[in-house]
Amino acid sequence: MLFGRALLLPLYAILASSHGQSSENTPSWLSIRDSKAAGVNGCESVEGLSVGQLRLCQLYPDHMLAIASGVATAIAECQHQFQSRRWNCSTVQDSSVFGPLNNIGSRESAFVHSISSAGVTHSLARQCRDGQLSSCSCSRAARPKDLHSDWKWGGCGDNLVYGYRFTQSFVDVRERETRYRRGTQRQGRALMNLHNNEAGRRAVIVMSRVTCKCHGVSGSCSLITCWQQLPSFREIGDYLRDKYDGATEVKVNKRGKLQIKDPRFSLPSANDLIYVEESPSYCVPNTTVGSLGTQGRMCNRTSPGMDGCNLMCCGRGYNTQKVNLKERCECQFHWCCYVKCKLCVKTVDIHSCK
Repeated sequence: MLFGRALLLPLYAILASSHGQSSENTPSWLSIRDSKAAGVNGCESVEGLSVGQLRLCQLYPDHMLAIASGVATAIAECQHQFQSRRWNCSTVQDSSVFGPLNNIGSRESAFVHSISSAGVTHSLARQCRDGQLSSCSCSRAARPKDLHSDWKWGGCGDNLVYGYRFTQSFVDVRERETRYRRGTQRQGRALMNLHNNEAGRRAVIVMSRVTCKCHGVSGSCSLITCWQQLPSFREIGDYLRDKYDGATEVKVNKRGKLQIKDPRFSLPSANDLIYVEESPSYCVPNTTVGSLGTQGRMCNRTSPGMDGCNLMCCGRGYNTQKVNLKERCECQFHWCCYVKCKLCVKTVDIHSCK
C-alpha cells in the first residue's frame, strides 16, 4: 500500500500518460539547482527532466528559477542537518547530484526526496506571494475558524496551496511515469519516493503558521491583520531530520505494493518517512553506494553522539593536530563611532578521523 492520501489532486491531468526516465537513473532532475538558464536557454538544456517535467517546464518557464532556488536551498539544508554524521549529504560534480545514492532506497534517499519536495514547495509559495510568477499571487486561504472575530484576515500570505499543487505535479510525475513500467522493485521504489515526496510537502504545511500584525497610532493596535506565513526552512529541516531518525522500513510485496516490514511496528502516517533498504555504514569509500568514507573528517573528541570521534571514525581512531587560530578580541567601542579590537592567537586541538 501507499501510506496516506494526497491533500489535493494532481494539478495537470495531461501528465498522467507521460513515460520518461526512471527515478533510479541518472541524471537527476535535481540538477536543475544549477540551471539558472532554464528559462533562457530552454528547458531542453536542463539534464535529468522526465518527459512530464519537460512539458511543465515548457508550459511554465518562469517557474523553473523558483524550482532551482528551492532545490539549492534543500541541498544546503540537507548538508547543514547532516554535517556531523557519517553521511553528510555530500554531492558530486555531475548531473546525478547525489551519485549512486539515487539507486538505493535508504533512509538517506528518503530524506533527499522529502527535503527536495519541501524546498520546491517553499520556494514556489513564497515567490507567488512576491509576485514573481505569472500564474499565482497571494494566498487565498480561508479564514481560520479559531481566529479572533475582531481580527482581519487578509494581507498577502504565502500561497501554500499553489506551491503544494505545482510541486506535486512537477516532482511526482517522474515517479508516476516509473510506476507504469514493469518490475516489482522499480514500482515499489517509485511508491517509496512518492510517499516521501508527499511527506516533504506536508512538512511545509504542518510547520506553517498564522502571523498577525498590529496597526494603529502610537502602537494602539486598533486593527490586527493576520495572514498565512511559511516557516523558516531551518524549521522544516529540523522537522524532517526528526522524521529521518524515526523512519519506518517497508518492503515490496509480490504485487509491487509497499507494506510494513515488521508488523510489530505501527503503520507510518503520510507525514512520516519510509525506506526499503538498510543504509550502508558510510565508514569507508564505496563508489557503488556513493560513500566517501569518514577518513579525514573532523570530529568531537568529547561528544558521545554521531559527531564524536568514536562513532564518526567507526572505531579506527583519530589524529590530533594543534592549530593556531586568529580572532578578534578585547573589542572596545570608541566615541564616535567605531569599534577597535586586538588580534589574538588561540591554540586549539583539531581531531580528524584516521
